[in-house]
Amino acid sequence: MEAVDSGSDGASRSQRRVGIVYDERMCRHHTPDNAPHPENPDRIRAIWNELQAAGITQRCEVLNAKEAEDKYILSVHSKSHVDLIRNISSKQFNSRRNIIASEFDSIYLNKGSSEAAYLAAGSVIEVAKRVAKGELDSAFAIVRPPGHHAEHDEAMGFCLYNNVAIATKFLLNKKELGINKILIVDWDVHHGNGTQKTFRKDPRVLFFSVHRHEFGSFYPASDDGDYTMIGEGPGAGYNINVPLGYGRHGDADYLAVWDHILIPVAKQFNPDMILISAGFDAAVGDPLGGCCVTPYGYAMMLKKLVDFARGKIVLALEGGYNLASISNSALACMEVLLDDKTVASSTKAYPFESTWRVIQAVRQELKAFWSVLADESPTKLTSQKAPIPQILISSFDSEAEDVEELLQDFIRPLSTFRVDEDHHVLAESASVSWRSDLSIIDIWYATFGSNMWKPRFLCYIEGGQVDGMQKPCSGSMDKSPPKEILWKTFPHRLFFGRESTRAWGLGGVAFLHPKSKDEDIVHMCLYKITLEQFNDVLLQENVSSYGMSSPLFDLTSLDCSKEKGSIDLEAVKNSWYHNVVYLGMEQDIPILTMTCNMSDIKNFKSGKFPLRAPSEDYANTLIRGLVEGGQLSEEEAMSYIKDAVTKPL
Repeated sequence: MEAVDSGSDGASRSQRRVGIVYDERMCRHHTPDNAPHPENPDRIRAIWNELQAAGITQRCEVLNAKEAEDKYILSVHSKSHVDLIRNISSKQFNSRRNIIASEFDSIYLNKGSSEAAYLAAGSVIEVAKRVAKGELDSAFAIVRPPGHHAEHDEAMGFCLYNNVAIATKFLLNKKELGINKILIVDWDVHHGNGTQKTFRKDPRVLFFSVHRHEFGSFYPASDDGDYTMIGEGPGAGYNINVPLGYGRHGDADYLAVWDHILIPVAKQFNPDMILISAGFDAAVGDPLGGCCVTPYGYAMMLKKLVDFARGKIVLALEGGYNLASISNSALACMEVLLDDKTVASSTKAYPFESTWRVIQAVRQELKAFWSVLADESPTKLTSQKAPIPQILISSFDSEAEDVEELLQDFIRPLSTFRVDEDHHVLAESASVSWRSDLSIIDIWYATFGSNMWKPRFLCYIEGGQVDGMQKPCSGSMDKSPPKEILWKTFPHRLFFGRESTRAWGLGGVAFLHPKSKDEDIVHMCLYKITLEQFNDVLLQENVSSYGMSSPLFDLTSLDCSKEKGSIDLEAVKNSWYHNVVYLGMEQDIPILTMTCNMSDIKNFKSGKFPLRAPSEDYANTLIRGLVEGGQLSEEEAMSYIKDAVTKPL
């Protein structure tokens, strides 16, 4: 890696006009009764205090926060949403505020929420306007609540108003500012779903997001962040997602994405201004992000953008929940904006193999829109083991090696947080030694749907997809094939339900009635795998954003399922295959499957959950499994599926 130089324009630090906005009033937005939460007021206080201590604020123009006007917010959000956020902190909502918050995804509300939301949006507008006019060269808005998850009619993911989207609309609508093309760079570890949806049809805005995705299982847990989401209509090609896999990505991965996707496209797009959704939750030590970007990495990412749009750049704070990480990262970025001292890095590191695969997939998807991506893909590099620096980055022999240690240090599900009395987020020492413990325990995984066909099941182990699937699987940590395969029949009912799936598109998928009946019969292919692998399959089947610092199904769960016949998994209770059913023993090894529970059966019977025939592709996969497994002829397999579809539940 190279060091960040101090620039070549010869401008002294005093000539750089950098704005900064911070307002203590935004700290009045906190959880009711001051209950602990990662998105808390100390986030912006920590950044402000760090910048003051480093002498940064004294060299910047400190601006007053201003509340946004409704007319600007309405360019992004619906009237009903604006009315709600404007009034939610008033006395009339005192008795209903918590109930309303619970109806949203990951939102809290209190008496200070309205003011903070208006100040956050207004502050980003104010600094963006000043930069657009040339009164400032660049600026940093230290604001909260964050914004990039907020959609047209919905608050979510700690976000009430979409601050960056509102400021972008403001700039484009004020023709006198002369800002006609805007590049939005979202480097928050979570996908900026709200910003993407706002501009998906707008060719004036190039939205670029690099984020942890895990095939749609990482928050906000949807397909919106997939690289195939390239925009719509006139905006096709102007939406660029770089969906990284599991956590632990560091400086080398992000800078490779910059060098081989963002920077070439930015040159061709030639923006008039750049807005950065500057979440620092991909930073080392963040309890939600699980990645390893250092302050140097953020400085380099910003430095590579300063050459565009005549340096007209606005950073708006998004996520970031480790107070030390966000403070140090923000400081590194401010030093770049001030054209300050060199930021050095002495450790060489290389991107993960999976990062190169994603880069190549993105370039392939978008080369029809950006000629700079049509050239031959970059030469693939493999990860190289280097001495691990004081701050970890992606420098391991392979993606699998030492992943347990990295997960233990950095990846935490929300349930493992604790917060001290000063609201500092503290990572628990939750161990992921469960993988080594469960890797020596064998189980039979009994499959009744598409997984009966071995190549399809291996997608859950090795990763990838088979013909007919619309989305690939991420694969398991342990990619060893099943130790043995056998077939058995059980007295359970097979049926098909739900409207569609991400993997197969429209059409129902297979479910097993959790209660047995002598008159029923289901063919099942049993794979002997480890209990560790079974947990990874469970996670993929349920497309969950659950962190894997602890297993979904451990030895205690196994004992409970043996005793009770099945066990509901609380962590994935809203998913489809959350009920693990114990089917007996084979070779003194437990047989397990996953399906719905009896409450779901009632919903299928009532029509609340639809019963649907499978798609042709999905049905053909079942047929191939049954035929190649020597269980039924093709005609018998087709009849077997037809009976499961037509027989009343």
